[in-house]
Amino acid sequence: MKLKNLSTAALLVATVVFQNAGWSQSQVLPLPAQDETLAKSGLEKAVFAGGCFWGVQGVFQHVQGVSSAVSGYAGGKARTANYPTVSTGMTGHAESVSVTFDPTKVTYGQLLQIFFSVVHDPTELNKQGPDYGTQYRSALFVQSAEQEKVARAYIAQLGAGHYFSAPIVTRIEDKTAFYPAEKYHQNFLHDNPTNPYIEINDQPKVQALKKDFPAIWQAEPVLVKE
Repeated sequence: MKLKNLSTAALLVATVVFQNAGWSQSQVLPLPAQDETLAKSGLEKAVFAGGCFWGVQGVFQHVQGVSSAVSGYAGGKARTANYPTVSTGMTGHAESVSVTFDPTKVTYGQLLQIFFSVVHDPTELNKQGPDYGTQYRSALFVQSAEQEKVARAYIAQLGAGHYFSAPIVTRIEDKTAFYPAEKYHQNFLHDNPTNPYIEINDQPKVQALKKDFPAIWQAEPVLVKE
């Protein structure tokens, strides 16, 4: 659900709803006990799905070592990789963010720590905050066998540590084609900081990253260029 093209009255009602259903989960989880083998050089990609891609992108754009964070769709076919169709929840796609990062500066394990700590609530099944549907599922589209191994081990680690009051429902999904979202979705949090949806659901995530992970916080976001 997005706040677009609403009348003033409808916007006020929607804002109250979002305030009651806004994002609240934030905790500093431990680093993965198992991480990837440190790469000698080169960039790596990781694809995260954790609800509306506006907030997911907005958080990862502020992480040191990340050179690109692009909103898009993963899990479905090319012909259905567009916002109106994905929004039906019938395409297999999840709103996702493709993160390109330098593993010598930030590891895949650290990105997982951020993903589970401040990006989203991994205990919500096919929803995230006020948004419902399989397109808002919690998922990791692993790009390699090593990423899969690290991700599975970390989910098991968090489960064994009982850090959440409900079971983690994050899915580990195979590498699949990633389709960048429409231009107006890119940098949405940065470009629309006072949008009610952003203020209630996503700005707290960015602030949690800044407060809880100061060592890898970067004030200037890495934006998607036109």
